[in-house]
Amino acid sequence: MHHSGFVNIIGNPNVGKSTLMNVLTGERLSVVTAKAQTTRHRIMGIVSGDDYQIVFSDTPGIIKPKYRMQEGMMDFVNTAFTDADVVVYVTDVVETPDKNAAYIEKISGMSIPVLLIINKIDLTTPDKLNKLCDVWKSLLPAATIIPVSAKEKFNVDTVNRAIRSVLPEGPAYFPKDEMTDKPERFFVSEILRGKIFENYEKEIPYCSEVVVESFKEDTDIIRIQTLIYVERDTQKAILIGKKGLALKRTATEARKEMERFFGKKIYLETFVKVRKDWRNDENYLKNLGYIE
Repeated sequence: MHHSGFVNIIGNPNVGKSTLMNVLTGERLSVVTAKAQTTRHRIMGIVSGDDYQIVFSDTPGIIKPKYRMQEGMMDFVNTAFTDADVVVYVTDVVETPDKNAAYIEKISGMSIPVLLIINKIDLTTPDKLNKLCDVWKSLLPAATIIPVSAKEKFNVDTVNRAIRSVLPEGPAYFPKDEMTDKPERFFVSEILRGKIFENYEKEIPYCSEVVVESFKEDTDIIRIQTLIYVERDTQKAILIGKKGLALKRTATEARKEMERFFGKKIYLETFVKVRKDWRNDENYLKNLGYIE
């Protein structure tokens, strides 16, 4: 008997959804940084066994949209509620349980299995954790509550077992050797965008978008050309830095991570261009996959 299902990971920014996704899939499919709103797209990670297939889905953190791009991000979240076989709602020991009460109410009315993951338990005490579990149990009495530390990979096996136990019967939705639904170009842009989040402050990470212009794979090397779009000339100047050193450092770090990800030498060219107000440009956002 074969079991399969879509397991959608939902929660607020910076609670550790992407870290959990990467640990559950055993692959670094989602970009993880210390900044909120790093994840912009819905990213699927596929884990298959002889008699099961789990299609994990990482989603952007729940926010109140300020731009058309962020409205598209929240559409990914809302869609994840409608097509899930299992919902994994991730919180942590820092945020208060009453945050985003509307989403909690939505989850409480769902008829499908819900796992409530309390992350970052290494940052609290057993007594405080027990009290927090009691609060969540009162809010979501039907949910299975599992405290974890995704960063330390503590108790993640319990999450895996809990998911496997509630997967519905069904066929494999993807070939068993596939790890994700995203193309290679997507991970190039995500890796470079992640380095921008790590290396720049204030508005620079949030106004930047990476587009892969070319991806040519040979036997022993992949040649990649990328464009980083920002909204203003001042942002472009900051991104490039004095004598181009800031951009060089970011591109070098991205290239090294791409080589680890693809297992090949990478030749990476990176350029910066200004596209004013791209986060509200409907047609451009369609091209980038933020909206349909």
